[in-house]
Amino acid sequence: MLPNIAIIGATGAVGDVFLRVAEERNFPVKDLKLLATARSAGKSLKFKNRNITVEEVSKASLANSDIIFCSATSEASKEWGPFIREMGSVMIDDGSAFRMDRTVPLVIPEVNATDLSWHEGIISIPNCTTTPLALALHSMRSISDLTKVTASTYQAVTGSGTAAVLELKNQLESLTQGNAIPTPIVYPQQIAMNVIPQVDDFDEGNYTKEEIKMKNETRKILHLPDLPITATCVRVPTIIGHAETIHVEFQNPVDLQEIFSALSKQEGISISDLPHEYPTPLTAEGNDLIHIGRLRRDETVNNNKGIVFWCVSDNLRKGAATNALQIAEELLTRGLLRSNNA
Repeated sequence: MLPNIAIIGATGAVGDVFLRVAEERNFPVKDLKLLATARSAGKSLKFKNRNITVEEVSKASLANSDIIFCSATSEASKEWGPFIREMGSVMIDDGSAFRMDRTVPLVIPEVNATDLSWHEGIISIPNCTTTPLALALHSMRSISDLTKVTASTYQAVTGSGTAAVLELKNQLESLTQGNAIPTPIVYPQQIAMNVIPQVDDFDEGNYTKEEIKMKNETRKILHLPDLPITATCVRVPTIIGHAETIHVEFQNPVDLQEIFSALSKQEGISISDLPHEYPTPLTAEGNDLIHIGRLRRDETVNNNKGIVFWCVSDNLRKGAATNALQIAEELLTRGLLRSNNA
């Protein structure tokens, strides 16, 4: 039977993309509930040519749902996750609330779908910068063990939600009209015509929470708890598409063509073999691939043990909505739903 689906955060940036991707993938749905806060309840959203009224999320509105996708605040995840688990359904969570919980699988289906077998009703998807990093590393470690990873990110404002997009657009409009820039609300400084070397709040050792997420989540997904990883995460004035520069060091000397071949064979990755045909955020916008280019040797690492590459991905699709839907598809294929409704 078809599953009953609910979406918490349906009116947000990821929720909107989720509905489009679900329709594109012809995801099987028996009944669909669109849920949000009381402020957004009553709005109407379209799915497969029918209008669905958004309801306020509650125990009653979640009842009888087999799979609940949550793309809201961490507080919402923490509030509804235990209830969903108790009622025998599955929550696929886009937030950070449960990612490092030992009882919660953190999954990229192309990398560690087998981890779904031990879920207890909550499954997390990684941060939108972790996904391209972990997917690329997964393919390359078939050539040699990894010994060190250094990443720099260039992250679009949709990673902060719709309010950040509006802030960027308002600032750009003010600049073009010669008006004073409105006081930033979402970001600590002006984002238009600027870059901000801070994504999320600062935490231990002057790293931001985003940088710590990339380290810890990648280790968990790859089952490499001691892999040395460091990152610097930067917000840039683009709307969709996160980009990363990644340096990888290996235990053994690696052949660049072998690395290229491994990346080319990896499901979910598209790689360019010409230096001038590099991908940009516009390349990735609207599709579900991790786009890689500028693959080259890291000449600071001796004995041909280091490489560098550039990658971009649509942070709202593979970085969020698509990955969640792929997890749901795996649950259905593997017969891993917990409720009796599906």
